[in-house]
Amino acid sequence: MNFISTRGKVRECGFIDTFLMGLGDDGGLMIPETIPAVSRETLAEWEGLSYQDLMLAIFSLYTNGEIPGQDLKELVYESYAGFRSPEVAPLTALNDSLYVLELYHGPTFAFKDVALQFMGNLYAYVARKQNKVINILGATSGDTGAAAISGVRSKEGIQICILHPHGKVSRVQELQMTTVQDDNVLNLSVKGNFDDCQQIIKELFADLEFKTKYHLRAINSINFVRILAQTVYYFYAYFRLPEEARAKGVSFSIPTGNFGNIFSGYLAKKMGLPIDKLILATNENNILQRFVHEGVYMPDKFYSTHSPSMDIQIASNFERYLYYLCGGNANETGQRMERFKSEGKLVFGEAELQQIQKDFAAHSVNGEECLQTIQAYEGRYGYLLDPHSACGIAASEKFSQGEICISLATAHPAKFDEAISLCGIKQTFPQAIEQLFDKPQHQVIVEHSKQDVVEQLEQFYRA
Repeated sequence: MNFISTRGKVRECGFIDTFLMGLGDDGGLMIPETIPAVSRETLAEWEGLSYQDLMLAIFSLYTNGEIPGQDLKELVYESYAGFRSPEVAPLTALNDSLYVLELYHGPTFAFKDVALQFMGNLYAYVARKQNKVINILGATSGDTGAAAISGVRSKEGIQICILHPHGKVSRVQELQMTTVQDDNVLNLSVKGNFDDCQQIIKELFADLEFKTKYHLRAINSINFVRILAQTVYYFYAYFRLPEEARAKGVSFSIPTGNFGNIFSGYLAKKMGLPIDKLILATNENNILQRFVHEGVYMPDKFYSTHSPSMDIQIASNFERYLYYLCGGNANETGQRMERFKSEGKLVFGEAELQQIQKDFAAHSVNGEECLQTIQAYEGRYGYLLDPHSACGIAASEKFSQGEICISLATAHPAKFDEAISLCGIKQTFPQAIEQLFDKPQHQVIVEHSKQDVVEQLEQFYRA
């Protein structure tokens, strides 16, 4: 298994090198040269596997044996030992056709834990085996930062810096990041939105001299290993369905802002998982919905919403999908991304739009619909959704017509009590979250400036 860049200007490399590279050195995103095909016979063999063993089976198709089997097994099992559910990602039936995949049973109560607990352990493993210094640099719209910090805090040989948009994450998200007092953690609160944070990160990774000097590594979904780790739960959810339910056709409804979570589902489908529809759920920052409906990819006005983790205009993982939409033509992909950079939009032709709409359905959920969905499902089923998961449920209602739909619950509602309170619902916080409110915070507020961020990083790395 070789890995290549969507822009075609990075030499073929293996699994570990791809993991360490993060963003491709040519500015593109790393992808497998060929996507492994999983046969029906193999799917049948995988059906009864535990989450951990299923992950091992899927990763074995990509890792080239670069990590000895026993080492990989220990990494996987260690990564999920702290999850509150032994299933890692339990599937809950709300009615005969709608299921919720609960992805929030990790240490920071968000789906990002599923990938980032593993990635933290893998970074520590590589640092130890290769005697490398690893400086993880990432941007977050809320959940990635806390999950990444949780995955690597206090690990030898690793430092982590996370940028988050100042005042634009939930109170619990902010506390989960900034109450960590470990010397290897730096939180930068950037005066801007998530897209501003993400752009600074991309520029720093594109600066190969800076990237090499400080051994920068990626934790965001620009790192392919993050995508691959998330692919596992699509297979797992499918296998947890009753056989008679699978026979009706299975769709997934996915809240997404950076296109990473839904691209993981797209990868699972291309591998051979029999997914009917991939339903893309967004909020008022609906660039991805407009892309699916109109064939135009163009940022619009930025909105702060009840679902702040999806308050994103420019989706990092869009380029991975664009590569496949361009028929695997790296030159065409690179040219289009350069056009987007210079013109601020991409317009797709009729044939491409047909393919896009074959691959995805999409629905933009406004604030009122989001809150109404939370209230309705709490009243109807006694099931409390966080606002991102509510967007997924609302989108599933638009497109599920009798077939089975699995909607992804991406965070525990306690992380977004601002929205839950507006619904007139009083919830009880888990103890781990309740304790956060009494802890001191540690963060540095900076301007939306690459130079300001660089100055903070250089001080941090020299400390």
